[in-house]
Amino acid sequence: MSGAVGREPVFPTRQSLGLMKAKLKGAEVGHSLLKRKSEALTKRFREITRRIDEAKQKMGRVMQIAAFSLAEVSYAVGGDIGYQIQESAKQARFRVRAKNENVSGVYLPQFESYTEEGVNDFGLTGLGKGGQQIQRCRETYARAVETLVELASLQTAFLILDEVIKVVNRRVNAIEHVIIPRTENTIKYINSELDELDREEFYRLKKVSNKKQRDNAAADAEILAARERAAEKAAQNGTPPVAEAEEPGATDVLGDQEDNDVIF
Repeated sequence: MSGAVGREPVFPTRQSLGLMKAKLKGAEVGHSLLKRKSEALTKRFREITRRIDEAKQKMGRVMQIAAFSLAEVSYAVGGDIGYQIQESAKQARFRVRAKNENVSGVYLPQFESYTEEGVNDFGLTGLGKGGQQIQRCRETYARAVETLVELASLQTAFLILDEVIKVVNRRVNAIEHVIIPRTENTIKYINSELDELDREEFYRLKKVSNKKQRDNAAADAEILAARERAAEKAAQNGTPPVAEAEEPGATDVLGDQEDNDVIF
């Protein structure tokens, strides 16, 4: 028995043994389910890690192209193009909505970007010059924001999965290294105590049986000795031996005595 794990403080009875066996079975089933959940979450975690790496590399390339496109716009238009766009835009055209994805009982938020088609407040920006560069820059930054939203969704799922996997793994380890060994030790303790009680009961019954046998042997020896003494006494007196007295209360079922009437 492991001293570090120990056992449950239970009284060794058949009922306690049944409860401990049921608890052990439940712990094994729970361990199996949590183990499969941990494996599924770990698989998704690795997939998200790979996608984050790809999204960051893509983000670096897109932002590089967007920065170069903005430099082209500033050179072609001249002045502060960012201030002009901020002054002309009244509401956001690029929007983000969120939804949840269920992965083995864990809800992961997913951000999805979309564009309002009817909103185009700065459509006339760059009408004088640089319109083509402005349009190309806007499309480039739109792709950059889409990549940024995707990266934010992956990073959020990454943090949530990291915390959930730690909790699940702690539960798996607790069941595997603490609960199951402790329950098994308790079952072994109850079985050993019940076996000891069975041995004690068997020894007690054996002692009682031996005592009864000794008492019966002593009674038989006493009867035999009494018969021998009676036979010796009869031999000394020259009289035939007297038959053994019938037991008190014994009747001859084949005798001539009449039986009492049976009244129903």
